[in-house]
Amino acid sequence: MITVLIPVVVLLAVILCKRIPKIGGNVQVGLVLAGVLSLLLGGVFSPADWCAAFIDGLDRLAWIIFLSIFGSIYAETQVKLGTMDTVMGALKARFGRSPRALVVCIIMALVVAGSLLGDAIAASTVIGVLTIGTLSAMGMSPEHICCVVVMGASMGSIMPPITQALAMSSTLVSTDPEPVITIGYFTSAIVIVLVCIYVTIFFVNKNMIIEDSAASGGMFGSKKASQILRENWTSLVPLAVLIIVVFFRTVTIEGIQFDLVPELLSQIQVLQVGETALTLYEWMGQVTILKGMTNGIVLSLVFVAFISFLFPRVRKDAKSTIANGLSKVKVTVGLQVCAAFMLGCFYAGGQIDQVMVFAQGLDTNLLKIGGAAAMCLIGMLTGSQSTAQNVVFSFFGPALVNIGLNPTYVAVAGANIAAAGQGLPPADLTTFVVAGIVGGMLGVKVNPVKSMLYMVPMCLLFLAIGVVFLYI
Repeated sequence: MITVLIPVVVLLAVILCKRIPKIGGNVQVGLVLAGVLSLLLGGVFSPADWCAAFIDGLDRLAWIIFLSIFGSIYAETQVKLGTMDTVMGALKARFGRSPRALVVCIIMALVVAGSLLGDAIAASTVIGVLTIGTLSAMGMSPEHICCVVVMGASMGSIMPPITQALAMSSTLVSTDPEPVITIGYFTSAIVIVLVCIYVTIFFVNKNMIIEDSAASGGMFGSKKASQILRENWTSLVPLAVLIIVVFFRTVTIEGIQFDLVPELLSQIQVLQVGETALTLYEWMGQVTILKGMTNGIVLSLVFVAFISFLFPRVRKDAKSTIANGLSKVKVTVGLQVCAAFMLGCFYAGGQIDQVMVFAQGLDTNLLKIGGAAAMCLIGMLTGSQSTAQNVVFSFFGPALVNIGLNPTYVAVAGANIAAAGQGLPPADLTTFVVAGIVGGMLGVKVNPVKSMLYMVPMCLLFLAIGVVFLYI
C-alpha cells in the first residue's frame, strides 16, 4: 500500500500546505504530481505508457469535460436571452408581498440555475446577484443572504440534468450514469424541500416588509407576472426545450421514452460497408475521448445551445457568447484534465487494484464510515466537492464496488457525501465568493464562516443521504 499512500500524501500536502513555495495550494499541480508518483512507484517508466495513461484518463472523464464546456456555453446563451431575468421578474411580481413564498421561489430559481450550469459558484455569481437586492430589501441579514444564495446554488449543482458531482461519481466507479442521475432527481428534491422549510422557519419572518429599492430587481417596474411572461416568453424557449428533452429521456410514460438527439444522429450514415451501415452516433461512440460527446445530457445541451443561437439576440454576438462561456469554465476544465491524468495514472500504476485488494480485508462498516469521513474531511479542508471526489472517492468508490455494493448506489453516495463536505466550515469556496459579492453590493462586512454554520443542516442532509445509500 506504500505505492498508494505516497501519491495521496503528496497530493494532500500540496493542496493543504499553502506555505510550500510556488506550488502550495495549487490543486492542479497536486493532481499531476500524484499521477507522476503513482506511475514511478508502479514501475511505469515508458513515455508512451505515460501518454497512454493520460489518454485513458481523458477517455474516462471526457463526457464530464464536455458537459462543463457545453453547459457553460449554453448558460451564457441564456444570459444573453435574459432567461433568468424573466424568471426572477415574474417571481417578484407574483410573490413580492409574501416573504416566505418569495424566498422559496428565489431558492428554486437558484436551484434551476445550478442544475443547468452544474456548478455552484457559477450559479451563485450569474444568478445570485439578481436575488441579493430583493433579499436585502426584506431585511434579511447579510450572512443569511449569503447562506440562502449558496444553499440554492449548491443544491442545484448536484441536481440533474447537469450534475458534475453525480457524473464524476458514476465515472469513478465505472457505472452507467443514467440510473444514478435518475435517483439524483429524487434525492435532490428531498434536500430542496427540507431546506426550504428550514429557511422559511429560521430565516424569514412572515411580517417582513419587502421594500422597493433600486437593488431589489425593478427592471420590469410594476408589471404583473403574467405580463412579464407574455412579453418575454421567447427567452424561455430553449429552457423549455431542454426540460422536455431531458424529461422524455429519463422518464417513461405509458411506454413513451425517447432520447431525441442520439436518435437524430442515429439517422445520419457516415459509412457503408456491404450490408452494414455505420451511423454518426455509432462512429462517435467508437472514437476515444470523442465518445464523451455521445452522452445524452451533453448532446441535449449542444442541441438547445444551437437553438439559442437561432435567436438574433444571441446570434449577433455569437463570438463573445462562446468566448465568455469558455472563459468561465477554463479553470474547471483545467482541473478536470489534471484529474483525468491522475486517474489514468492510478489505473496504469496499479494503485486502484491495490486498494480494491486491500479493501477486501477490511471490515465493511470500517470501510464505509472511514471512507465517508475522509471524503467529508477533505471537502471541509479544501472547500471543493470535486477535490474530495478526486482525492478519496477514486479509491473509495471502486473499493466499495469490489466488496459487493451496488455501483449505482455507491455513485449516489459518493456525490452526496462530497457535497456535504464541501459546504461544511471552514473553507467552502462558494461561500467565500458569495460573501464577497454580498458585501460588495450591500457595502457591509459579511462573515463567511457564520454563513457556513447556517448551512450545516443542508450538509447533514447530504451526508445522511450518502450514508443511507452506502447501507442499502
